[in-house]
Amino acid sequence: MDSLSKLLSLEKTDTGKVKLMWQLASASNADNPDTALMVAQEALFKARSIHYTEGESNALKVLANSFFYIGNYPSALDINLQRLKLEEKRNNPRNLAGTLMNIGIVYVFQEYYRKALEYYQKSDSVIKKNKLTSLHNQILLAQGDVYDRMNIADSAFYFFNESYKEAVSNSNHYMMGASMTGLGHSYRKMGNNQQSQINYRGAINFLKDGVDNDLFCEATLGYAQLFRMMHKNDSAVYYAKESMMIARNDKRLSRELDATRFITEYYSNIRNYDSAFTYVGFVQQLNDSVNSKSKIREMQILSSSEQFRQRSLEEEKKLASQKRMQQLQFLLIGIFIPAIFLLTFLLNRTKVHLKLIRLLGILSLLFFFEYLTLLLHPAVAEFTHHNPLYEILIFVVIAAILIPLHHKLEHWLIEKLTHHRHQIFMKEKVTETVE
Repeated sequence: MDSLSKLLSLEKTDTGKVKLMWQLASASNADNPDTALMVAQEALFKARSIHYTEGESNALKVLANSFFYIGNYPSALDINLQRLKLEEKRNNPRNLAGTLMNIGIVYVFQEYYRKALEYYQKSDSVIKKNKLTSLHNQILLAQGDVYDRMNIADSAFYFFNESYKEAVSNSNHYMMGASMTGLGHSYRKMGNNQQSQINYRGAINFLKDGVDNDLFCEATLGYAQLFRMMHKNDSAVYYAKESMMIARNDKRLSRELDATRFITEYYSNIRNYDSAFTYVGFVQQLNDSVNSKSKIREMQILSSSEQFRQRSLEEEKKLASQKRMQQLQFLLIGIFIPAIFLLTFLLNRTKVHLKLIRLLGILSLLFFFEYLTLLLHPAVAEFTHHNPLYEILIFVVIAAILIPLHHKLEHWLIEKLTHHRHQIFMKEKVTETVE
């Protein structure tokens, strides 16, 4: 973050500033989502003002992630859908697939699993069509996760198994651990305890390096649930406590609460009331912490939404002011062009050198055609969605029409002016000779 801030202060180009801003916002997401939100929004406005589409897309991505980290899922969904509309007009399959996947993730956290699955499947289609191998394992895991949450174990097993095979072929230990966690869940729900145990054990071995403690807590608690089903109580408590301690050290309240509840239920079932009572106290404390955190999150959600709205209003006022200034400039140019035409005609009736009249005639026509191009450019840019190739082709066609017309009008006007000026000059010459 410090390095990016220093680079941003030294950057001179607008595109470079946009790039550094969304990178800075992305780096700030986990520790300071409010700052990330502000910087990402600033990057978005600047990218739009300079028509930097890639910068706009990345700024929308980071902005959506900022809302997601805060827990403002409706705003995260809205921003992701804006990015989807943008990417559907572009030719960047990776961005499109990633956006569809992110929309699915937001729906998962809102517990709209069928809707999440719909967007995961769309993302999967884009990934397969464009052979985006680096994203393929992720979408397999995502689909397996949704089916697991829906307790459709056979479908979950299919996707987790495909993910595992791909992870093995790529020697990706983290993905192997993630896939085996899912397979452990699936086998447990299908009643195949032996295979479930093999996969949980393998997952824990791959995930114990601390890269993803959240997933490690999930795997160890799943293993504990399996041992409880197998009536191996000592092992069940051992892995539940391991899940609880890792979650506590990593400050993952929801994972710690799940593990503590499991242990409490276990001690209650075996009628060890002293231990059960102790863990009930832990559950109560964790519930209070989770509720407190939920209240803080609700305040952050309201604050983030209001912050975003106020900054959007400021930007709208700024754009409105710029638009009024642009309209005024167009009006002044529109007045200036007839004025220079009129000046040219008036000068034609005075004793001014013919070269000046010719120059003013050329300038007036050049101003007119450049003004016409300036007026047409926004419409052409919108029609082509700022595709530079299409813009060039359209302006070449316009130029092919305007340039011959420009030469004809230029020739006609200059000849008319110089001819009229020559006639005046000759009359004056004849008068002088006669006198």
